[in-house]
Amino acid sequence: MIAIVDYGMGNLRSVQKALQYVGAQAEIVSQIEDVKKATHIVLPGVGAFGDAMKNLHAAGLVDPIVQAIEQGRPFLGICLGLQLMFSESEEMGTHLGLDVLPGHVRKFPEGERVPQIGWNQVSVQKETPLLDGVPDGSYFYFVHSFYVDAKEQKDVVGLTDYGIDYVSVAGRGCAYGVQFHPEKSQDAGLKLLKNFSQF
Repeated sequence: MIAIVDYGMGNLRSVQKALQYVGAQAEIVSQIEDVKKATHIVLPGVGAFGDAMKNLHAAGLVDPIVQAIEQGRPFLGICLGLQLMFSESEEMGTHLGLDVLPGHVRKFPEGERVPQIGWNQVSVQKETPLLDGVPDGSYFYFVHSFYVDAKEQKDVVGLTDYGIDYVSVAGRGCAYGVQFHPEKSQDAGLKLLKNFSQF
């Protein structure tokens, strides 16, 4: 069972419907025990980094999520969920993240319209089962004001150009994060979700 973690930050139903569409069993969960027994974990999210971490801590979900990743269970962070995987964010002050991957979440430089809203391409940096069958340069749907600055190049799976080349797909082992919304990204997004569900 794929657990879609509900911590009060995101449109969970659309993620669930997309996963079910590609044949996966996906349930929206908020209890520690449900996260512990899940085969796969999805952490979606829309909103502020600090609020998200506060909610995850309050629900007691931080340790179960980190432990699941350390155990090698497949994990997918979506949008804010990707950012939460990293060490810290500068959004409205400095906030510590899950620290699964080393790096920082930063605001886009001056000159670009923020938030980035709409379709943009992902330039694949290394082969990964998550993007199997997804052509390099595929378009995905983005909505965000901050981006991930990964500390280690080996964690960078895909880049997107929005004034700068920033990390739009990151991962290590069976833990991945995507800055875009695969559930809103038509065929390419559905293929990515199907790949994840088959890990």
